[in-house]
Amino acid sequence: MEKLLNRQPEPTWAIAHLFPAQGTWSEDEYLDLRTNRLLEFSDGYLEVLPMPTTSHQQIVAYLYGLLLAFVTTHDLGTVLFAPLRVRLWRGKFREPALVFMGKEHGNRIHEQFWNGADLAMEVVSGEGEDEDRRRDLVLKRREYARAKIGEYWMIDPREQRITVLRLAGKTYAVYGQFAKGEKATSALLPGFVVDVTAALRPAERTPGRRTRNGKSKRR
Repeated sequence: MEKLLNRQPEPTWAIAHLFPAQGTWSEDEYLDLRTNRLLEFSDGYLEVLPMPTTSHQQIVAYLYGLLLAFVTTHDLGTVLFAPLRVRLWRGKFREPALVFMGKEHGNRIHEQFWNGADLAMEVVSGEGEDEDRRRDLVLKRREYARAKIGEYWMIDPREQRITVLRLAGKTYAVYGQFAKGEKATSALLPGFVVDVTAALRPAERTPGRRTRNGKSKRR
């Protein structure tokens, strides 16, 4: 009886076997998935992203409000937020936190996914998660440049800064690094301004957020 009580639950293998094995997924099979989880797709593999935190979502909501208001006022195009599949190239889909597509590229917007974007924003995943941070700071920087996304914003609550990258040839160049107390600006969208202090404020005031050493910090 004791062995039965201590036994770990068995995964529901019958359901798992209904899906393709990692490395064998097709684009169509990926696009047919219906889930509220953030799932990215890379060369036949599914990548399950961490569930966004409250402060992450508050930062995204703040930036979305600013960007939507600016784009709408100037009739520039379309702004949306994750979950939304963005096809970088055949076999590679990402789900940026925020994306903008100019009116002149409206034909690249499809019902199930976008073919690239003109601007992407990512809120860099949290404190201590090295793999998740590398995905936003290194991998996606390289991938978004390859996909010719003209501008990439990396919003980093841990380092308390916003880095704006502008496509220069095949790679990104740093257009600006903006700290708290400064205003982040865009090369692609002249006149668009983000107060860095206001944008990052949710990460400072959320109770129970984790500090760099991984311990919970309550306010």
